[in-house]
Amino acid sequence: MQFEGIYTPIVTPFHDDFTCNKEALAQTVELLVSAGVHGIIVAGSTGEYYAQTEKERIWMMGHCAELINGRVPMIVGTGAIRTEDSIRFAEAAKSQGADALLVATPPYAYPTGREIALHALAIDRAANLPVMLYNYPGRMSVNMDEETLDRLGRSPNFCAIKESSGDINRLHMLARDYPHIALSCGMDDQALEFFAWGARSWVCAGSNFAPEAHLALYQACAVEGDFTKGRAIMSAMLPLMSVLEQGGKFVQCIKYGLTLRGIDAGPPRKPLQPLNKDDKRQLAEVIRTMNTTISNITGEAI
Repeated sequence: MQFEGIYTPIVTPFHDDFTCNKEALAQTVELLVSAGVHGIIVAGSTGEYYAQTEKERIWMMGHCAELINGRVPMIVGTGAIRTEDSIRFAEAAKSQGADALLVATPPYAYPTGREIALHALAIDRAANLPVMLYNYPGRMSVNMDEETLDRLGRSPNFCAIKESSGDINRLHMLARDYPHIALSCGMDDQALEFFAWGARSWVCAGSNFAPEAHLALYQACAVEGDFTKGRAIMSAMLPLMSVLEQGGKFVQCIKYGLTLRGIDAGPPRKPLQPLNKDDKRQLAEVIRTMNTTISNITGEAI
């Protein structure tokens, strides 16, 4: 599988009682597909998989598959501490029609490079689907190091990596030493650098509510190769990225961004709390300014 384009880790909209808002979920899928994103990721951290039961996660896979209806690829996250649990999620994803898996380092366990590889290989043997690896040491405490990547070379299914370390030297290493594993940007404020180093895809939570802006940067850099235009678009997006990352309110901001587009994504599940009025006002203003600026750059309405 070739991972190219914008991949949105979709939110899970909730009612105030924290049950899934099916109408808002359907509206979100339609927004993303109609905007032109290239794939939808279910059960990522933006989707709050960690706050859901196993039954809820598996239901979400099947329901999203029905909503997407083959119009774009569906990638399903298998995140869990225990390998056995990740295998069950991978098998369920395959049975529900997933096109690929997102496989991360097991959180909290602090595994070695060899142990991460054995975990991922076990999932691969169980599901036999294309895999995008997910390296995020900020949450998992460890990197998918060279030993991990070398061992995973045993299977051609490991065809991409979402790199979220923020370490530019890892970006260089992956591009230079592992060209068979496609680079996918997982660090939003480094998207321009990822595209310059050959990345062909970007997994970006902000595309839940601003797919047009993220697609514009992808189009400029990865498709047109116009990095002058790309820098201008990236400059317009950086204030949004700063707001999303400040104060540990990432999921809340993504959900409120959707609400600003008329899709009631609802509150995050506890222990997270919704944004306050000042946070909402700041986010709304940053989004308005970004959209206006990018529209002026591209000549297309956002």
